[in-house]
Amino acid sequence: MILSRSKPALQKTEAVQSREGGSGKSLPKLDDLLQKRDFTGALTLVEFQQSPEKADFQTLEWIGYISFHLGDYVKAYKIFKDLMKKKPDSIYCVYFGCVCFFLGHYEESRKSFENVKLQDEHHKRLKNRLLFHLAHKEGDEQKLMSYHSQLQDVQEDQLSLAAIHYLRSHYQEAIDIYKRILLDNREFTALNVYIALCYYKLDYYDVSQEVLTVYLTNFPNSATAVNLRACNFYRLYNGKAAEAELTKFECEASRSFTYAKEIMKHNMVVFQNGEAALQVLPPLVDVIVEARLNLVIYHLKQENVQEAYNLIKELEPTTPHEYILKGVVNAALGQEQASKEHLKIAQQYFQLVGGSASECDTIPGRQCMASCFFLLRQFEDVLIYLNSVKSYFYNDDTFNFNYAQAKAAVGNFKEAEELLLLIQNDKIKSDYVYLSWLARCFIMNQKPRQAWELYLKMETSNDSFSLLQLIANDCYKMGQFYYSAKAFDVLERLDPNPEYWEGKRGACVGVFQKIVAGQEPQDTLREVLTLLRNTANPQVEYICRVIKKWAKENRIPTN
Repeated sequence: MILSRSKPALQKTEAVQSREGGSGKSLPKLDDLLQKRDFTGALTLVEFQQSPEKADFQTLEWIGYISFHLGDYVKAYKIFKDLMKKKPDSIYCVYFGCVCFFLGHYEESRKSFENVKLQDEHHKRLKNRLLFHLAHKEGDEQKLMSYHSQLQDVQEDQLSLAAIHYLRSHYQEAIDIYKRILLDNREFTALNVYIALCYYKLDYYDVSQEVLTVYLTNFPNSATAVNLRACNFYRLYNGKAAEAELTKFECEASRSFTYAKEIMKHNMVVFQNGEAALQVLPPLVDVIVEARLNLVIYHLKQENVQEAYNLIKELEPTTPHEYILKGVVNAALGQEQASKEHLKIAQQYFQLVGGSASECDTIPGRQCMASCFFLLRQFEDVLIYLNSVKSYFYNDDTFNFNYAQAKAAVGNFKEAEELLLLIQNDKIKSDYVYLSWLARCFIMNQKPRQAWELYLKMETSNDSFSLLQLIANDCYKMGQFYYSAKAFDVLERLDPNPEYWEGKRGACVGVFQKIVAGQEPQDTLREVLTLLRNTANPQVEYICRVIKKWAKENRIPTN
């Protein structure tokens, strides 16, 4: 089966002299080039030896095979399509199907070989493996299980099964198969890369790195392995370390090297925190699965929620990350548009992930359950899950912001204030939600002056008006009448609503009452009178007269 050969069918390829015949130098053997997996050299050799007039079947086979392994699927497609036309009902149909599969032409792949009758057992197994993978791509569970049952206990079939386990997020099952094969075939060192990739997907980045080193020691220039090492660095350290790893590889690679270029360009965008995302990611959306997800994340970070939603709305999630991202997008859109429907969808996605057996005890799983209960406004339950993972997010501003809101919602304003003050992100700190919660915490913790100072630092806007209302009402509830009166006074001047006068009147009387009780400094009395006189209302004169009379009797100056 040509697509899985490790050695060429011709076991004794003779060294061929140059067509010119004058140099006496021999060309390398095709066997040796393929053994070294030097497919660029192999393709050059085969094309050099090709007859200028007409290529025979065997030469075309090799060009198709080598082009496939170089990742030049378009070239392989043209060659095997031509061969298939010349020899229908042959193994060429399956080879063509393999090429179509890698090009993403799943329907064309199936139609090209599904009804072809093959005699060779190796060819039959190849056909079954390809049908197995097509069933997975098409989401046909019944066919998937049918082809699964026809897999045999041979290396190629077991590797194919491991690949499906990986694609279905059954990473431990894939690891078990790879390790079993590796135990009997120590020379299959590339399996260490597959095992490392599975551990990466399981979030065991240090274990992944350790396993990967076994392969990189022997093959330091492997694009796949270097790329995975960069991804591990990104998770273990930071984007700069990962970027340096890929940059070094790209500098050392030859200009003709094209394998994995797309995935590396994609990953470089991630490592650089979204730089050039709009140039690199859109063309890769239907090529690399993660490209769509990372473009969605980019739009979310840029607050282009509708763009993020448009990209992900048709995606049918199959992995926890996809469910989580769809939940986040729906939650953001629901909050932006005040849509209960989107918030409900988000809550359901979070609950699906957080309640699943595979994710319930993971950090993302617990975050999902916290998010689910947050949207349901069940903050006691939110805290159960956030408390269990808080040690992993001590310096995470987003986590602390959500944690503080949940704390405040259950009345634990002291801890909520501490969490809010830990936040360093300027964008969060300028957000009205942050300012309003911090102001409320200050008020509830008997620090009304700090809440008032938050307002004074704000520009005049709808948000500053809302914060004034919060300060006025919360201070009134907490008996902090002086700052309540100041807030109601500003509100009344901005909007002559009778309710603001009533609030200010009550607050001013409350301040006077606290002065009488010795709970407020007496010199505050002057400011209370000034605040009252800012209002043109008949009741003002009566209240001022009562206050002045008491002040005179107690020898307190009011002028």
